[in-house]
Amino acid sequence: MAQTFVPGDEAWYASDSGTSAFSAVFEDDGDTGYFYAYDRNNSQTPILDAVHIYNAANVVDKDRQSVAEILWSGDGLKAALLINGYPHAVINFGERCSYCRTGFPPPPSGWNHGAWTDELMKLFAGSGQQ
Repeated sequence: MAQTFVPGDEAWYASDSGTSAFSAVFEDDGDTGYFYAYDRNNSQTPILDAVHIYNAANVVDKDRQSVAEILWSGDGLKAALLINGYPHAVINFGERCSYCRTGFPPPPSGWNHGAWTDELMKLFAGSGQQ
């Protein structure tokens, strides 16, 4: 399942893991796009991590409608954000590590950020899309 949006217009799109209480959330707050690791079982601090996707002012085709899609791995512990079919970020809940193309911001305590590589998308080979 995917959601259409225009970069720089407020948008929020969440996808829940089919095997755990984790969710992946894409948000455009009007200025910035972020991808969040979210734990639905944690009422105190449900946001585990957030990685930067874009600054709306710098998006080349920001006046064009885009499509955000969140893919889940078969084990339900890894989520990827694709915008217009292009991968921007991966969250690995099992390893408590996120990856994004911008490398920003620094990770919160107890979480790590790894270097982006297109090889990360192999984690989703053969996985159904949610």
